[in-house]
Amino acid sequence: MNRFLLLTAAGLLALPGAGWAQNELSNFTATGRGGVATTFASDFQAIGINPANLGRRGGALVAFTIGEVGAGVSSQSLTRQQLRKFVYDTNEPLTPARKQEFARAFTSDNVANFSADATTLGLSVQLPVIGGVAISHRLRTSGHVGLNQTAAEIAFLGRDAPIYQATAAGNVPLVSEALAGTSLQLASLSEFNVAWGTRVLDLPLFQLSAGAGYRYIQGVGIIDIRVEPGNLRAYNSLSPLFDVNYGSVTTNPGFNLKTGAGLKPVGQGHGFDLGLAAEVGKAVRLGLAVTDLGQMTWTGNLLTATDQKLKKLKSEGIGSYNFIKEAAEIFATGTDSLFEYQAGQERRAHLPTKLRAGAGVRLSEYFEVGLDVTLPLNNVAGNLTTPFVGAGLDFKPVRWLRLSSGLSGGAGYGRLSVPLGLTLSTSFYEAGLSTRDVVGLVASENPYLSAAAGFLRFRLGGRSE
Repeated sequence: MNRFLLLTAAGLLALPGAGWAQNELSNFTATGRGGVATTFASDFQAIGINPANLGRRGGALVAFTIGEVGAGVSSQSLTRQQLRKFVYDTNEPLTPARKQEFARAFTSDNVANFSADATTLGLSVQLPVIGGVAISHRLRTSGHVGLNQTAAEIAFLGRDAPIYQATAAGNVPLVSEALAGTSLQLASLSEFNVAWGTRVLDLPLFQLSAGAGYRYIQGVGIIDIRVEPGNLRAYNSLSPLFDVNYGSVTTNPGFNLKTGAGLKPVGQGHGFDLGLAAEVGKAVRLGLAVTDLGQMTWTGNLLTATDQKLKKLKSEGIGSYNFIKEAAEIFATGTDSLFEYQAGQERRAHLPTKLRAGAGVRLSEYFEVGLDVTLPLNNVAGNLTTPFVGAGLDFKPVRWLRLSSGLSGGAGYGRLSVPLGLTLSTSFYEAGLSTRDVVGLVASENPYLSAAAGFLRFRLGGRSE
């Protein structure tokens, strides 16, 4: 697990975490508008947002990038000082007083949302008649933590949690009763994307483009635990990158043990995006897209759990700020887990499908504004927990500088965010740095630490409308 955390930390230091993020944290221009991108995104950055934008005329004939990264982590129950400790001081041990403090602070249905995305390579080409074609490879990690009081106390106090004192006489509740309201989700994917967009209607004052995207997905790991009254849904499938000790379960003939090194997948899947993009006159842009249609099939290192009597931990609970690792050992696959996991052969799960709608007004080559709404269409690991709404703008005070900002809310982040982005732009080169919420970087309550950066984005050639 530590090797995986180092990879995640690399994303964090490019700030910072997993988010229920949308698909654009590795897109530094979209991050500067708070995620508003349905009508703004062009060339390879339209992948996963609205592939129809590849059919718009104008812009670069060839665009490519290497190494655009972004990450973010927010909390509605932790202070900024507490959250920063879990991001930057993972090896520091917790004192007994701190464990009591966090047992209270983590009692929330929205303790944390976090994400780390990286576009290792992106390329798009505009071709005569065919339209725009784009490819990319992207690494995406996203997650959500919500704990009820009992789950938070067990996590940080372990065998000394009050629930165990109350049940010492033998009246042990079911997990679905004791932990109702708890949700722990983590999804880590490696994606190979291709997208295409073309103009399908070309009138003097109205143009319509359509687009589609496909992605082959390798599953690096998933943890999906959701507890409701009378219902427990829990499974996990983690690659060798997570360095999990599965103990005696490896002798079970039904357990498909995956070993090795690197991003060895434990699942695979296929995803699809569909989109429309309209231009009304010379100023108005409209966009509509459905993204992440499809499903994953998890087969390697797969464990599932069903409802049962609550087990008593042997340990004293989480003992350091390395929350992801230690919480996984308690709630997921560790030898001292709360759940009795059984070996599984196959688990299918839908991708985090979303509906995106946007409108934009391009007032001039120096100023553009837009409004985005993104709705989660299912409740799976990696999707938004609530709808996202954002308003964004791009302003170029001079030809070589673009400033981005706006307002955004929802997506599980609890309050309005004020994004800020700075992009240096020439006729062939772009580099930028941005944050989803400049206020969240310094606010003590409801902190939101986020940043995205890219320094190797190039655009070559161009064509007129």
